[in-house]
Amino acid sequence: MRIALFGNPNTGKSSIFNHLSGMRQHVGNFPGVTVDLKLSDIRIGDQTHQLIDFPGTYSIYPRSNDEKVVYEVLRNPQHKHYPDLAVVVADASNLERNLFLFSQIYDLGLPSLLVLNMNDIAQRNGIRIDVAKLKEAFPGTQIVEANARVGFGTDRLKQAIQSNQIQKAAKPFLDGFQVAAIENTSAQSEEAELRFKKIRFLLSEVLTRDVKTKQEGNLKLDRILVHPIWGYFIFAAILLVLFQMIYSFAALPMDFIDAQFAAFSEWTSAHLPEGNFYDLISQGIIPGIGGVVVFVPQIALLFFFIALLEESGYLARVVFIMDRLMRPLGLNGKSVVPLLSSVACAIPGVMATRTISNWKERLITILVAPLMSCSARIPVYTLLIALVIPDQKVFGIINLQGLVLFALYALGLIAALGIAAILKAFIRTSEKSFLLLELPSYKAPQWKNVGLTVWEKVKVFVLDAGKVILAISVILWVLASFGGEEKSAAKIASLQESPVYMSMAEEDRSQIEASIRLGNSYMGQLGKGIEPVIAPLGYDWKIGISLITSFAAREVFVGSLATIYSVQDDGEQNLPLLQRLRAEKRADGKPVYSLATGVSLMVFYVFAMQCMATLAVVKRETKSWKWPLIQLLFMGVLAYLGAGLTYHLLS
Repeated sequence: MRIALFGNPNTGKSSIFNHLSGMRQHVGNFPGVTVDLKLSDIRIGDQTHQLIDFPGTYSIYPRSNDEKVVYEVLRNPQHKHYPDLAVVVADASNLERNLFLFSQIYDLGLPSLLVLNMNDIAQRNGIRIDVAKLKEAFPGTQIVEANARVGFGTDRLKQAIQSNQIQKAAKPFLDGFQVAAIENTSAQSEEAELRFKKIRFLLSEVLTRDVKTKQEGNLKLDRILVHPIWGYFIFAAILLVLFQMIYSFAALPMDFIDAQFAAFSEWTSAHLPEGNFYDLISQGIIPGIGGVVVFVPQIALLFFFIALLEESGYLARVVFIMDRLMRPLGLNGKSVVPLLSSVACAIPGVMATRTISNWKERLITILVAPLMSCSARIPVYTLLIALVIPDQKVFGIINLQGLVLFALYALGLIAALGIAAILKAFIRTSEKSFLLLELPSYKAPQWKNVGLTVWEKVKVFVLDAGKVILAISVILWVLASFGGEEKSAAKIASLQESPVYMSMAEEDRSQIEASIRLGNSYMGQLGKGIEPVIAPLGYDWKIGISLITSFAAREVFVGSLATIYSVQDDGEQNLPLLQRLRAEKRADGKPVYSLATGVSLMVFYVFAMQCMATLAVVKRETKSWKWPLIQLLFMGVLAYLGAGLTYHLLS
């Protein structure tokens, strides 16, 4: 049997899907989490069924691209996803709006099962539902009470599905119902008016509400959190505290991971025989992978705090207050969800724009979403901040490094809004837009959901980035270890005759010889070829190589630097990357990684696209190469000019 899950956004539909299927799907507390179909085979009793999770919608008539999926399937019984049973998940604390969708699906003649979810919230709000009387209004259906956040009601739902007692509607809820054409909005409005009238009459008989409810507490909080002035200050303060905590709490586990990779590198030095394989492991793979894994604690903390905000219901308030700011810039409040998703990764962020019904606002959101600082930028930011920003307090309490990290995220947001305003002037459309948003009740976070979210995000980061970094580390090691042998040998032989060289310590001699070999290698030749282009930004050829390799994925920048500098010192000292970078000098004796160079690099990575996967997703979502190429061009120009200006201002 094919079982379809339908429901309004934010009714716990994804949680029901997870409990039935056991899949670790993302569970959110704000509208628009599910933007595509999720399928899974589930076993109930001795039978296997196919379970399909459809995007959340308020009606069978779509207002956005993802909601069209529901309309296309329900109006066509020959569709491959047309269900044998419709399970409609409803928010029991807001039954009037949720019964609208359920009664439409019921009237289509589909065997339907109604799940009254969030019963705990309904009870706290003083809402009591006469389930038996409600069932009389929908003969043939089954009604199950549940609280999907804690798994309550899942067994009863399975029993109801297994009972085979769910039948088609013998009589429609709304007499004379016919599915209207998608363009026939007048027929849809007429139907909505009649349907809501009948639903309100039904609820007057089946629903009672206490006079004093917890909703009053929600309203009191909302008066502060969505206040037209204080709401923005509170949101900015929450973000500032969040980044301070990320820096404060991540230091110890990062030091521990760094020490473990250094110890592992020493162990390989002691146990592997010398040769190319030893060099590949100690100078290529271990430094490359370790240079990125060390940042896992910061990434995990970022997603932990975002999951807390999402689970509590606060993120929906952020969408609401940001709508006022975003609309004049060519966006709307729903753009906040893709932009915040892009803080994790631009790819789901771009895909989440499907919830935006207006084409112009959706396109602008797609084009600016990659400017939000994603998790792949965290290794780059934190390495460079630790390198050039002193670890000290501002005003005695604020960590300066955390403040700089906050400023980089703020710079990405400001750039996204500014570019959106410019794009608004160039992209023309006559389509009108609106924001329809439900503010969920405030809830205590479900720690299991928070833990799963953090685990999934970190796993994706480590595995996806790890594959790319492993491949690029091997390529970089080959490029840095071979090429120009004769030229290097001649230069070293000439150098060995000089009195200055003879007076040097053995360790310094080895360092100079390794630098000469690296400079004449294939990598050195490639880097020096592009050096004239990047020199105005304060970068040398080694940084240039890392910029090129990180075009595939930003986090590769750190792994590339780790490999290059590990090859340079011949892998003998096993020094942390930070120490190697601090010791790097230009020909005039000045440090390569000065404040100007470091901040210039940070600004470059705030603006640069540097992610081929995001470009591919933008092409898929816009169905053209025109927009990803425009995006690549304006972000590249912005990155180059921004980095150059920063370098010259700080030099």
